[in-house]
Amino acid sequence: MINSAYTPPLDLIRRPRRNRQTAAIRALVRENRVHADDLIQPLFVKDGVGAPEPVGSMPDVQRLNVRSLLAEVAHLSALGIRAIALFPQIDSALKDPRGKYALAKKNWFFGLIHQVKTEFPDMLIVADVALDPYTDHGHDGVLDATTGDVANDETVHVLCQYSTHLAEAGADIVAPSDMMDGRIGAIRDELDHEGFTQTSILAYAAKFASAYYGPFRDAVGSTTGSKSPLDKRTYQLDPANLREALLETRLDEDQGADILMIKPAGLYLDVISAVRASTTLPVSAYQVSGEYAQIHAAARAGWLDLAKARDESLLAIKRAGADIILTYFARDVAQSLKG
Repeated sequence: MINSAYTPPLDLIRRPRRNRQTAAIRALVRENRVHADDLIQPLFVKDGVGAPEPVGSMPDVQRLNVRSLLAEVAHLSALGIRAIALFPQIDSALKDPRGKYALAKKNWFFGLIHQVKTEFPDMLIVADVALDPYTDHGHDGVLDATTGDVANDETVHVLCQYSTHLAEAGADIVAPSDMMDGRIGAIRDELDHEGFTQTSILAYAAKFASAYYGPFRDAVGSTTGSKSPLDKRTYQLDPANLREALLETRLDEDQGADILMIKPAGLYLDVISAVRASTTLPVSAYQVSGEYAQIHAAARAGWLDLAKARDESLLAIKRAGADIILTYFARDVAQSLKG
């Protein structure tokens, strides 16, 4: 009869569970951590003094006026967040097919950047470089009159001027998110020619034509009112292509990018890992609005623990190789790290 009270120990030299027995040992051997220093908080901003407006598809996210933005930046700074990424919502009355307001001297967005930088000189300001907030059709550039597609070289010319205006306003980092060919080199040349040699370029080097951008487009008002999302597949990357992403990141590095970005993050961990292995530049990843919204939606339905799912999603991005993460969770994570 077998004595069920006694089980002889297995003859094992390696017992990996020994390093998991207590919180202390788990912390001691932990391979990856997310710190506040790793995070950039994206913020949506609007003109005027009206009350902040909630973004319906993004819980706890608002479009901020300048006063509420300054208060938010003060709060983020106190939490240890050192960088913000600003995205303007431009009134529809100021939009046209060519996005001319992007280069207008009276563009309120330039004044807002200047005010934030003046009051918070140590806060890094990342300014998005694309025309979709300014065009009435919602595309990231100027449309070709014949084909209706985004005209690459003409768009790059406008983006170079826009980047210079952003740098002049006080942006520390310009972040071209348009995916036009050759725009990194052209923007670098323009910035250097205008004396902004210390302005960095965070290149959206591998931005995929993802289904996860919908809430962001609501937030900046770049939707067209159609039930179908804009088709940006002629300039954003095919989600099926890893080798093409590596080509794009290599081209941006060769043209002078200081930081390489992969967007989205969570569904493209393999791309983050491959880019990390192919470059010595800092690698960033953008946990996009759809990723943020779906975690919140599942948590509100009671299917996921919000904080645990949030932290695990960010840890996965870090583990894949991202040095920097843009995430709408940055504030909350920094708060939780403070204890």
